[in-house]
Amino acid sequence: MKLTPGQINRAKGIFRRHGGMLRTAEAIREGIQPRVLYAMRDAGLVETLTRGCYRLADLAPMANPDLAIVAKASPKGVVCLVSALAFHEITTQIPHAVDLALPAHAHKPTISHPPVQAFWFSGRAYSEGVETHEIDGVQVHIYNPAKTVADCFKYRNKVGLDVAIEALRFCRERKRTPVSELLESARICRVQNIMSPYLDAML
Repeated sequence: MKLTPGQINRAKGIFRRHGGMLRTAEAIREGIQPRVLYAMRDAGLVETLTRGCYRLADLAPMANPDLAIVAKASPKGVVCLVSALAFHEITTQIPHAVDLALPAHAHKPTISHPPVQAFWFSGRAYSEGVETHEIDGVQVHIYNPAKTVADCFKYRNKVGLDVAIEALRFCRERKRTPVSELLESARICRVQNIMSPYLDAML
């Protein structure tokens, strides 16, 4: 279909109110007709980030597309473990997927890219230590450095004990994270007895 200037401007305005990125369901809910959305895609006015997720093509390149795409697809998800370590710059590891904490019974997002490694948390282990950062126009939930380190000790068989210890050291050196905050996160994750000896050795 041929889009009119009015249709384009209206649809672009809706996109911009949402940080320039919309999922198909969101776009339709906000009043963009499917045929208009697909015509914008075919005309190169929006780009497909992953299945069912579009972004205005005239925006600046994305700084961290993986985190933004996953956050858009999973509003209740919280970036955790190695992905959160990398965001906070307290690891030498390079994430090969986006590690995502989800509340119990939540569904893993169904997106074609990037790959997502889901973990199901409950209670305070899910709700505590969450920060919200705006990344590429999207509100992204990420655990703070202390909670992330504690999670890594909890999932040390998954991420590696050496990764958890390195993150603890960087957390103290680079983030100047108070010992009390680290210990509280360790208590929440029930790894105080495991993490404390390594923390004591660094004091």
